[in-house]
Formats: sequence, C-alpha cells, structure tokens
Amino acid sequence: MFSELLFFLPALIIAITIHEFAHAWMADRLGDPTPQLQGRLSLNPLKHLDPIGTLMLLFFRFGWGKPVEFDPYNLRHPRRDAALISLAGPAVNLILATALSLVLKFSGSPLFSIFLYPVILININLAIFNLLPVPPLDGAKILYGILPADWADEYNDFMGRYGTILLILLIIPIGGSSLAINLIMPVINGITKLLL
Repeated sequence: MFSELLFFLPALIIAITIHEFAHAWMADRLGDPTPQLQGRLSLNPLKHLDPIGTLMLLFFRFGWGKPVEFDPYNLRHPRRDAALISLAGPAVNLILATALSLVLKFSGSPLFSIFLYPVILININLAIFNLLPVPPLDGAKILYGILPADWADEYNDFMGRYGTILLILLIIPIGGSSLAINLIMPVINGITKLLL
C-alpha cells in the first residue's frame, strides 16, 4: 500500500500539474492574461493543486487539480479558443505519456520503469477521462467549441440542467465499476498497448 502510494502520488501530481499548466499556457497564448495574473502560468505543483482534490487523492485515489480560470472576453474567437484551451490539458498529458514511453523503451532500465510506468499510465488515464463530454470535464468545452452554434447552445443548455447528474451517474460505481470506467477503459487500454 505505502509503496504504491510512493509512486502513485508523485505521478498524479506531475500529471495534474502539467495538465493545468497547459490550460494556462494556451489561454495566455490566445490572449487572456487571467492565468498569468493568478500565478497559474507555472510548473509549481502548489499553484495547481486543489486542497479538497488533493485530500481526495490521498484517501480515495481520485481527485482533481484547481481549474484554470480564463476570461472568454479576452479571446478573439471565444468558442473556438475555449475549446483549444480545454484540449491543451489532455493533449499535453498524452504527449508526455508518449515521450516517456519512448524514454522507457530506449533506456531498458528497470529503475526508470519503476518511476516512469505509473507516470505514463496516470497521464493516459487523466487525458482520456477529461475528454468525456460532461461538465466540468474538458471534453464538454471541446465539444461545445466544435459543434455548430445552434447545436452548441442546445448542448450547453442541456448540460447546464443535467450535467451534474450525468457526471454523478458516470462516476458512481455500479456493480463494481462505474459507467465512466466502462466507457474509457477500452480507449485507455488501446493507448497503453500502443505506447508500452
């Protein structure tokens, strides 16, 4: 238990930190200074860890980082740019997982694998989970940004009313496994097989 936690927690902190940093970086690149003004344009994990989310990680192995705030009025193309900001987090998790899997393959070091394997797996899991199109996950903002305007508004209204209920239904374990796990595990397993 303790040895698992020893590798699991640092891996999760790395994944959350780069995920939230990527959101902040993309918002800054697209013209919104809000993340920089809030000190979020940083790779310091303390800037990105949410106190409750971190406690949840310690006790339940499920948690979250502090969401990066951005002001859509500072963006040239608010819907599209919000989707790009949201996509940046999962994208950088997958990029890191890919890069580390290459390091792992070419190093051949058992010591590297002890540390890198959990980092790779957690980055894949975090990326794919966040792509589910239910608020407050990144997938919701990505889908809103790519749908035609009238569909996007209907989707936004629907999720405003039922998004929380849907998220709860997705993550509550029923019969030993949650619907979210059943939906994303084939994708996670496929990417893991490809990279490792």
